[in-house]
Amino acid sequence: MGGLSSEREVSLNTGAGVVAALQEKRWDTVAVDWRTGTSLPRLLEEAGAQIVWNALHGTYGEDGAVQGLCQCMGLPCTGSGILASALAMDKVMSKRIFESNSVPTPRWVLLPHDGPADGSDATTALASWQLPCVVKPANEGSSVGVSIVEERAQLADAVAQARKHHGEVIVEDYIAGTEVFVGILDGRVLGSVEVRPATKFYDYEAKYKRTDTQYLIPPQLPGDVIERAESFALAAYTALGCSGHARPDLRISTAGDAYVLEVNTLPGMTKTSLLPKIARAAGMDYATLCEQILASAT
Repeated sequence: MGGLSSEREVSLNTGAGVVAALQEKRWDTVAVDWRTGTSLPRLLEEAGAQIVWNALHGTYGEDGAVQGLCQCMGLPCTGSGILASALAMDKVMSKRIFESNSVPTPRWVLLPHDGPADGSDATTALASWQLPCVVKPANEGSSVGVSIVEERAQLADAVAQARKHHGEVIVEDYIAGTEVFVGILDGRVLGSVEVRPATKFYDYEAKYKRTDTQYLIPPQLPGDVIERAESFALAAYTALGCSGHARPDLRISTAGDAYVLEVNTLPGMTKTSLLPKIARAAGMDYATLCEQILASAT
């Protein structure tokens, strides 16, 4: 838990919840806080770890690095494996794989990470791109560095913000409609949730700081639309080679068309996070979900 990414605080909250849940289930559980200046292999050895419940989020924890470390150390680890984790974390590779597997995803274009720090290249590069659009870094989670741009004068600032984070800059069509998140465990869909944030979209503030975000389970959409969205979510999970638990994020257009944005291979796991909400609606309490995820460690 913890880790070195911009999502450290979220990970600590996830880890605290999982530790309490596994101890409730009588597992001998040790919280390992990986922080700057510490050696993760040494921390795992000192803890006497036999299985790793990976509650890290973002860079190093979610992108295949820790998964590779655990494999080298002979430690089973929860979540997807090295390749699937790396592919899912990289939004560029994810989109290419979605497209090659006929999984719908919003139209997109790339801007280089090493372009002008002030984003001054954006206006010319995106002169013909329709607005509104979404600008985001390719290798971050928790909506870090994401902007919705409605006016061309905002493009440079949005690109500059994205360039402060990891990866190239992705610009994609903004899909007006509904935000839907699908919970998957061991290759089966647990259900989905519609999120109605008071902010423009389900950003970091809406996820972790506000109390006026609405969560609807099941989504208030026609049954066939939900079924199609969940089918695309599972297809995205499968195409990336994911295993264990994951949470694909989708936008549903006003016409009912579903688009997969990304697949989170280590989604937030506090008691109020989306995957636990979906599991609870499916009849699985939080502690049981944590234990089921532990059982999926490979």
